[in-house]
Amino acid sequence: MKQLFSMLIAGMLGGLITFGGIYLLQDDQDAANLSALPTSHFVKNVNRSPVTAPTTKFPFDFKDAARKSMPAVVHISSKVSGNGQEEGMNPLRYFFDNGDAPQVGTGSGVIYTSDGYIITNNHVVDNADEIEVTLFDNRTFEGRVIGTDKKTDLAIVKIEGVDLPTLEVGDSDSAEIGEWVLAVGNPFDLTSTVTAGIISAKGRSIRILGGGDAIEAFIQTDAAVNPGNSGGALIDTDGRLLGINTAIATRTGAYQGYSFAIPVNLVTRIVDDIIEYGSFQRAYLGVSIAEMDSEDAEELGIDLSQGVIILDLVDGGSAQYAGLLPKDIITRINGKEIKGVPELQETVGRAKVGDQIMVTVMRRGQEVEVPVRLKAYDN
Repeated sequence: MKQLFSMLIAGMLGGLITFGGIYLLQDDQDAANLSALPTSHFVKNVNRSPVTAPTTKFPFDFKDAARKSMPAVVHISSKVSGNGQEEGMNPLRYFFDNGDAPQVGTGSGVIYTSDGYIITNNHVVDNADEIEVTLFDNRTFEGRVIGTDKKTDLAIVKIEGVDLPTLEVGDSDSAEIGEWVLAVGNPFDLTSTVTAGIISAKGRSIRILGGGDAIEAFIQTDAAVNPGNSGGALIDTDGRLLGINTAIATRTGAYQGYSFAIPVNLVTRIVDDIIEYGSFQRAYLGVSIAEMDSEDAEELGIDLSQGVIILDLVDGGSAQYAGLLPKDIITRINGKEIKGVPELQETVGRAKVGDQIMVTVMRRGQEVEVPVRLKAYDN
């Protein structure tokens, strides 16, 4: 009996020892697993700078630019009489939201001065009998047209206001293809709408203004622009004005991928004249021109495929007086490269009557610089 009891006690003690050994062994194994993690794991965590959580934001956003620009972009409503509409139908009015009544249209404008001068497109106010301007804060004013320039599709409307918000003017020359831009306006009567895109091209002519003396050197963008955006602002990411939205390339009448804005460096030149004189005091080179291509270069026997060929001279014009000749190929003006007609038209259009510009031409294979004093356009 004693022997059986002794064996039972021994068995119980053996079980307890075994259980305790397993428990201790498990703790040892856990410790072994922890200590067995690669030392480099801790070294990296200790020595490496904390990683910032990933974000979906761009390196910049458009909030500040939108906040700066929206108060300076206005809604313009104009009423056109039936007779005026029929007699003066503007080819750009397809881009002008006509609403329910064909004689009423809406567009956009940009406040240029704090005392109420507003830039818009000519086709927004063309032949208008009444103009109503609504500000971002919903105040409304009666507007009157100070002057227009159909060859660039620009106009100035004046309202009687004080301390109005304005936009800082940017530099459209320094704006680059691929740069982010915003279009601000009132498409389809949806006030204060902002869309984003990039500059797709510069110096673009779409032959929409008509006539050889029209100035078309648009900034092309893929920011969504629709009827009602006409006269609104194209701005950079700092909220500076780069252009006036004017037209779209479309087969439907609505946005299909490309829109066009008049560059601000040309805009300011024209609207400053309109404000001061009531019209654009335009300087003319006095030439009939065509765009250079490889066939022209081959015919003329020169190694040049870009530039503008002078076909003919206006009798008594600036070019003739300065000594430019037919078949001269204009390659630069004041050191700025001229690749095609739009760049030439914009560059000369930004000069003032009486200015002297330095025109670089290729003449019989030789580069020649000709100073030209610009005269006023003589109708």
